[in-house]
Amino acid sequence: MICAGRRHLVRTLADLADQRGLELQSFLNAARHKEAGHPAPISSPGARSLLYDGEQVDAYLTGRPVPQIRSEDDDQDHDDDDLLDRREAAAVLGIAPRSFTTYKHHPLLTEHMVTVGGVEHWPRGIVHRYRDARPGRTAATGRPTGSGDQVPRDLLLPRTAPLLDADPTITAAAVVAALGVTRNTAQNALTRLRADRIADLVGQRPELSPDAAAVALGYPAALSRRATARALTVLRARAAAPYLDDVAAAAHRAGWTTETAPDVQLPGDDRVVAAIVLDGDQAPAPALVWDERYGWRTAASRRHPITRDTVPSPEGGGVRYLAGGITPPPSALIAALSA
Repeated sequence: MICAGRRHLVRTLADLADQRGLELQSFLNAARHKEAGHPAPISSPGARSLLYDGEQVDAYLTGRPVPQIRSEDDDQDHDDDDLLDRREAAAVLGIAPRSFTTYKHHPLLTEHMVTVGGVEHWPRGIVHRYRDARPGRTAATGRPTGSGDQVPRDLLLPRTAPLLDADPTITAAAVVAALGVTRNTAQNALTRLRADRIADLVGQRPELSPDAAAVALGYPAALSRRATARALTVLRARAAAPYLDDVAAAAHRAGWTTETAPDVQLPGDDRVVAAIVLDGDQAPAPALVWDERYGWRTAASRRHPITRDTVPSPEGGGVRYLAGGITPPPSALIAALSA
């Protein structure tokens, strides 16, 4: 622990070696920091990078009494501005130090993290705030009913990705605890991220199946079944992307849309669907929808052209299926719509 107001006094082993005019390795070989009476490190027990209090070190080297400072184990009142390392912060939260690697990505902890002597620290008061705001242990299956996500939708994947980077075996429950989102939100984010990364690896190494790619990425089978299935859909979507872009460009040249790229979605994780909103004055329909199973159709709504139905939408009411197979040439599609 770095006591409040003493951050400027922190010294590393390299600092101690330099203070004695030694190279770091020579200092370590001589174990000068383990001499009788030498001040103990202020780092938590078991820390890899040792930090020391400069006032204590200076007193020791000049033969003066070494002043006492508070430690994490003291019964004295602690200060909210004390800086805790990973192990100490984990102890406050009642979790294993390794687990804190996931928890530390919560926005509150990320915002207030400081690096001292090359070691990450968090103010005690911030760690307490995070602890007190966390869902209770009963939240292992999700946040309390009716509570909303604490992470905006557009930031969900960027904030979940570092958690997956740190621990490929991370569960939805751990994401719930770290980010304060619902279990379904956490699970969906993990599925999307794992699926994209599986698809990326298969794209780089076509000899791999999605299941084999998941194993290579360290994703446990029990946590990646949905992701491997979605990865197949992602791969089909990527394969279809050039064709769909060509259709969008043709509709744009016809003056039917201001969009230059389709909106591609993966409903249910198992099919590829795309929509092109036709917002031009002379557009023949509100929107065009492509389904990898049925090809192209018109849609009656610009706002919601893609439906969640697993069966094809019936014709009528602004819906018309366009002949020509699943992937007719863009020019033929434009001609069919103009007829």
